[in-house]
This record gives sequence, C-alpha cells and structure tokens, in this order.
Amino acid sequence: MSIVKVNKITPRTCNSLQLGESGDTLTIPAGATLQNCGTAQGFGLSFCSTVKTSPFTATGGKGYFINTGSTVTVTLPASPNVGDELMVIDTTGQAATNNITLGRNGSKIKGACIDATIDVNRGGLRIVYSGSSQGWVSATTANDATANTAQFISATGGTITTSGNFKIHTFNADANFVVSNGGNSEGSNTVDYLVVAGGGGGANAFAGGGGGAGGYRESSGGASGCYSASPLGACVSALPVSAATYPISVGGGGASPYPSNSGNGTVGDNSIFSTITSTGGGGGSSVYTAPAPTNYGGSGGGAGASPGNTRTGGTGNTPPVSPPQGNNGGNGANPANYGSGGGGGAGAVGTNGSGTTAGPGGNGVASSITGSPVTRAGGGGGGTEGAPNGTGGSGGGGIAGPGPSTAPGPGSAGTVNTGGGGGGASRGTGSSGDSAGGTGGSGVVVIRYKFQ
Repeated sequence: MSIVKVNKITPRTCNSLQLGESGDTLTIPAGATLQNCGTAQGFGLSFCSTVKTSPFTATGGKGYFINTGSTVTVTLPASPNVGDELMVIDTTGQAATNNITLGRNGSKIKGACIDATIDVNRGGLRIVYSGSSQGWVSATTANDATANTAQFISATGGTITTSGNFKIHTFNADANFVVSNGGNSEGSNTVDYLVVAGGGGGANAFAGGGGGAGGYRESSGGASGCYSASPLGACVSALPVSAATYPISVGGGGASPYPSNSGNGTVGDNSIFSTITSTGGGGGSSVYTAPAPTNYGGSGGGAGASPGNTRTGGTGNTPPVSPPQGNNGGNGANPANYGSGGGGGAGAVGTNGSGTTAGPGGNGVASSITGSPVTRAGGGGGGTEGAPNGTGGSGGGGIAGPGPSTAPGPGSAGTVNTGGGGGGASRGTGSSGDSAGGTGGSGVVVIRYKFQ
C-alpha cells in the first residue's frame, strides 16, 4: 500500500475537492479524529460540549445539551435549508417542570405557526427542516421527547375546580369568564357548558299554579372528557372560545305577587353565556286570573284551578330552541277542590291538577358536568284548597303550600342555583285567607374545558 504524507491538499479548480471515486470507501482508522472547523454537510451532528443554561440560537448540524434547572428557549435557525437538522437533549431531567421551548423564528414547526415545547424528563429531540410547508419535523421515535405544539385554554372567573385534565368554572351569580389563552386544536379551543335560567315564581292566593323551571341548555361533553351530560345535551356541540372576556349572566328566580290576589307568579330571569341564552321559567297562574304571557318561558308555569273551566298551563321552550330547553306547565282543574297544575320541568311536563289533588311539578334532568351527578330545573308543585298539595319536581322544584289544613299555606321556594320553579300557594277548606307562592330558584352557569 502506498502512503502519501502531506500537510494540506488544495483544490485545483472551482474550490471543490473530491476524495475518491463513486463506490470507493474512505476509511478513518481507529484512534483518528475527524475535526470540523467549518461547516460540514452530510456528516451528521456535532455536539456542543458546553451545557446550555440560558436562551440561545441554535445552528443547523449541531446537538445541544440543556440544563433544565430553569426554563430555556432554543431559538431555531432563521433561514434553514431543507435537510438541516439539530438535536436538543435534557441532561438534568427537569424538562417536565421547566420546559424547553423551541422558538420557531419564522419557520413552521410540525406544520403550525406556533412555538413548541419539550416536556419529557431526560428526553432528546432530533428535528429536521422539511421545507416551508411543514417546517421543522421530528425525526426521532420510541422513548424520545416530542415537539409538543399543543396549547390549552387558560381562563379565570367563577368558582374553579379541577377534575383530572379538566377545569370547571361554576358561576352562581353574574361575573366574567376571562380567557387569556384560547388554545388550539391540538390542545383545546372549545368549552362545554351548562346554562340554567331562573325558575318562575309560584302563584299566590289559595290554589296557585306551580312555577316553571328555568330554561336548561347544555352541550354534549365532547370537548371536556367523558362525563354524563343530560339528555338535552345530546349531539350539541361545544363552543369555541378565544382570548376575550365573556360576561356571564345568572338569572334570578321569579317572585310571587302576594298580597295581590289577582297576580300570577313572575317569570324568572334569563341566564347567558356567549351565544347561549336560557329563558327564565314561566310563573304559575293564580286561581283568580287566566294564564298570561308571564306563564310562558323556559318551562311553562302551571295553571291555577278555576270553577267552570279547565285552564291550560304555560308553554315551555319559549322562545323555541333545539333541543328544547323545557316543557309545558300542567293544566288547572275545575271541580271543587281546585287542583292547580304543576310547573313544567326540563325533563317532563308539569302534571295536570284534578278534583282531588294538585299536580306535581315536572322533573328536572341530571348532569355530571361538575364532576358528580346533579339534578336541576324541576318544576314547582301546584296548590289546592283542602286537598293534597303538589310536590316539586326533582331538581329543585318548590313544594306547594300545605293542603288539607284550616289555614293558608305558602308555597316553598325553588332551590337556589338549580332553576327550580316555586311552589304554588294553598289553603285549607273553608279558610278565607290567601298566601304567597314560592320564589323560583336562581339559575347557574357551568363551563368546562381541557387545560392540560
């Protein structure tokens, strides 16, 4: 074998030097070092021996060790060429707490125009520039780190609880839902919701109709984990959000007009979040007055009994939405014992009154959006004169006043923050006094989303 010993080989022309011919094998013997003092292409990565502890700009063809005792931002090359690659390694095993950020520096990362993070302890990530369409893409698999471009919703407002990877904001009164980061589709950018309006007030006098439940609207839960939504949430999409302030309105319950004998219960107030408005429950109608527009709403109020005619309960799902936000109130009877109708609930119509008993309120519906099942939006029970009173529907509906007694009996209020309707007033046979219907229960707004 011939040996040629020289200190320097200079290209003859064109500043290009070729070693060997196609098919030749160039061997670097054991113990020899190939040192890169300039720019080497096609030879793989050369590692920077100094561990990085602060932000820096990376160079293609290099590997970097990162001390993750604190967060470090690695700014990617500004004008990369197709095929450029680099590698980043967490050497101290703290990236899950102190993430390494890959600043895109004008290029896409995995096809997205957002920075990426490395959040795997002891993880290493090798990325290659693939061109302007997809930008930097991962070139490592198995147990390596990933270029995580997911961003999640971040927000404040209401009472905040956590269930696994999901946050739940519960609003029991008017406030603001303030979104500081709207997230993206790889993380989260939509929220599930439950919006319940205030329940209607029960009617006064001596056989008042029960108040209707507040309107009930819910999404299906597809955006924020596997929890059981109510039947009214089936196939209802979650709402997109962006960085903005969303005013939250939580409806109050409707009142009884007592001591006015002729007044119907008043409608509950609406609850509002973003594009979703749930309508307040209709008030129950009095034995002295025919049902009026005040008896219509999310769920309709029950009709008061009236000698000589049967009165019709208020219409629910008014104004109409799909799926329906509530049901109709029960009808009032005309025989002697004045059985009034129960208020409609989110899950069922109010029961009609009869000659011997008042109608119970319609049942509400259950949802686990807050982490455990809660039933809301039950209708208020109808009142009577001298007969058994109407029970409230499940989900916060108020009970009508005591029935077979000698004294007037006020209806009970709907449960707060359930949207339950108030119970209608009752009195004993032969009693000349009137009493008040129950106030409707206030509403609630619940917002749930994935935050990590």
